[in-house]
Amino acid sequence: MKIAISGKGGVGKTLLSAFLARAFAADGWDVIAIDADPDANLATALGFPDADKIVPVSHLKALIEERAGVKGGYFKLNPRVDDLPETHSVKHNGIRLMVMGEVKRGGGGCYCPENAVLSSLTAHILLGRKDVVILDMAAGIEHLSRGTARAVDLLIIVVEPGRASIDTARRVQTLGTDLGITSLAVVGNKISSHAEEEFIRSQTAGLPLLGFVPFDRGLADMQMRGLAITGSAVIESAARDIYQRLIAGPTSNTEERGTSYCGS
Repeated sequence: MKIAISGKGGVGKTLLSAFLARAFAADGWDVIAIDADPDANLATALGFPDADKIVPVSHLKALIEERAGVKGGYFKLNPRVDDLPETHSVKHNGIRLMVMGEVKRGGGGCYCPENAVLSSLTAHILLGRKDVVILDMAAGIEHLSRGTARAVDLLIIVVEPGRASIDTARRVQTLGTDLGITSLAVVGNKISSHAEEEFIRSQTAGLPLLGFVPFDRGLADMQMRGLAITGSAVIESAARDIYQRLIAGPTSNTEERGTSYCGS
């Protein structure tokens, strides 16, 4: 199962990516978590030791030059990358993590050799391996080409109660559809009332709804302090429900049960 997770910045893509990766790993699946967000926080969210010391693949200058064969302004478009998931990943609690880094630098000109390595690496992980893959992406889906996008079994778009995140979700939906992703779904995050549930239902009509993740003030505090997002029973339960729908298959991947909210 190859799952890409996208949405507006700050809606909780990394939170959902971390909890789903943990759920798959806890049930014995081989999991590769890919942090494809330039603002990389997945290692911290998963509780990886020394998360701040993990160097993104795109920053490994010597590796990029060697694999892309950079010489005289020329480079390979399809560099060898099949060994990188083992040699340039870190593993913790049954989850193998790869931090990709930037696709390109704003104002920095062409980032072509790095793009070639990242594109080939993403394609290899999606097309050449049998692991469960969780891609934590930015609001766009630049790490996916038309070919690799078709290997994605599901694009999950995370939204929160607010017009901006809905607008971003529609743009991500268009991008994903244009690239050939045929299966998309929505997860509502930071939900504190049934009214917020209904807002998301009404604004995402036409997209399957995988479930809702309640807002947890304690978890938000942990994220602001850069701590591993563990210890939230309500979010763990919501993520587990979403995980169960994913492994149950297409006939079970719509949210039907309500959620109890304090004060609602």
